[in-house]
Amino acid sequence: MQLKKLWIGAGCFFLFFSTSLAQTAAKEELKGWHLKDKTKDGYYGISLEQAFEFVKNKKSTTVIVAVIDNGADTLHEDLKPVLWRNPKEIPGNGIDDDKNGYTDDVYGWNFLGGKDGRNVKEGTAEAARMYHALKPRYSGTVDETKLSPKEKEEYRIYKKLQEEIETGATNAQEQILFLRGLYRKSGEADSLLQIRFKKVYTGNDLVSFKPANSKEADAKSTMFALFRGFDVMDVNNTSLMTDFTAYYKSQEKKAEAPNEVPKDYRGEIVKDNYNDFNDRYYGNGDVMAGTPLHGSHVSGIIAAARNNGIGVDGIANDVKIMVLRAVPDGDEYDKDVALAIRYAVDNGAKIINMSFGKGYSPEKRWVDDAVRYAQSKGVLLVHAAGNDHNNVDSTENYPSPYFADTKTKASNYITVGASGDPKTGGLIADFSNYGKREVDVFAPGVKIYSTIPAGNAYEFEDGTSMASPVVAGLAALILSYFPDLSAEQVKYCIEKGAQNPNIKVKKPGGENNVDFSDFSRTGGIINAYESVKIAATLKGERNNTKVTPKPAPKPKVKKTRKG
Repeated sequence: MQLKKLWIGAGCFFLFFSTSLAQTAAKEELKGWHLKDKTKDGYYGISLEQAFEFVKNKKSTTVIVAVIDNGADTLHEDLKPVLWRNPKEIPGNGIDDDKNGYTDDVYGWNFLGGKDGRNVKEGTAEAARMYHALKPRYSGTVDETKLSPKEKEEYRIYKKLQEEIETGATNAQEQILFLRGLYRKSGEADSLLQIRFKKVYTGNDLVSFKPANSKEADAKSTMFALFRGFDVMDVNNTSLMTDFTAYYKSQEKKAEAPNEVPKDYRGEIVKDNYNDFNDRYYGNGDVMAGTPLHGSHVSGIIAAARNNGIGVDGIANDVKIMVLRAVPDGDEYDKDVALAIRYAVDNGAKIINMSFGKGYSPEKRWVDDAVRYAQSKGVLLVHAAGNDHNNVDSTENYPSPYFADTKTKASNYITVGASGDPKTGGLIADFSNYGKREVDVFAPGVKIYSTIPAGNAYEFEDGTSMASPVVAGLAALILSYFPDLSAEQVKYCIEKGAQNPNIKVKKPGGENNVDFSDFSRTGGIINAYESVKIAATLKGERNNTKVTPKPAPKPKVKKTRKG
């Protein structure tokens, strides 16, 4: 669910005043629409059935896909069969059996955990962290002529951050004034409906509720407006309130940002020396910490168990998901991302999905070196373009495929925008970032049905976060049937197979009647069938790499044992 598309600034109004239910297809019909075929099914999906038909006589091999996210539900019925298990680690014995520095890393690793079992859940914005780090040095009057080149760059960043933080605080204060009454009312309304109607309900369910008095009528009206406002009538109340609360709290943080130094939630729990990249054997094995809705949804899109008669089908059929928790409720930290990439590579992942991003990257060199390392090992990185309807040709979006020191671009990196279908509201997602140079392809990312925590549940979600795993799933499908292809060749197949719909659309956040092809490098939406056909024509080059990476830091492996 993309909250940014609901609120449009001071004096804003709910989108439901201009949104008709007739614009939304029936819930059941939309389940799995992203896998369908335009000619056969009438949806701008990825033609997955046709792709499987093409490779039906080929044998597949297992591909490990790492999902760097906020964790995943390791107990979910549709995820349990596809989770990666570290073959050299004995669960729960408190010993680093495989001597890789990470004790009890059974499903992957949690870089946001403490050795005491506690876990980071809340996070902060990178912009706020950087602003307050630079503020003591550059607030007030600064004589730029006396600054070194490094200091001049820091000062430039500080001034940019200052404007962003202060403007953001003003806008957030206006949002809070607008939302405060609704936030209070919705909480009371939801509690009442859980008692008088049912514990878990969707907006569609709420239509049938008959209020017995004015209080119940007001509660129904409030929650119905919220469901309609977000255009998520098929999402349950728990998820709606979780996302609404997170949005409201994020606005409070933005309002406080200029004067409130961000709390170091991570440092209090993780207790590593953040500035020392060699201090990297921190964290714990709890990849299911908190309620990892986002990572679970992403994982299901890639690889939810296929053809098991329950829930949803993932895209790839011979995949193991490695769970790497590195994204808190806030911006991720560069060190955690860099180490998660390295962990994935060192433990056999061939594809890494990264459905996260931010506007600043103070330790980009660490991430760059990790991307180089992945490139040298033939690992493909798939990254979500972001949900701010920005042109990322001219705005920063990290992680980035460009190396800061050489300005060259990583060859093993795909950036993904979110497409939709006319039945979901439009062929291009109104929230999606785009860029004729920086976004490589588009993939379905609107009303994607997949796995979530809370008792083997499933739900629709929107975002480039959902589009990225569609591409990662296709990459895994290609590599499982054509295992000799290099990361660059898999990327080539995906990009070359993308289909230009040859129609005009509304630019995200802008005007109508713009060619869809103007929003990405390939100008198209990925197509699994076309991509596997291309893969079948290529001679594999997986063991023929010419990339020379920077050497990785030498590990300081310590055996650890629980007391």
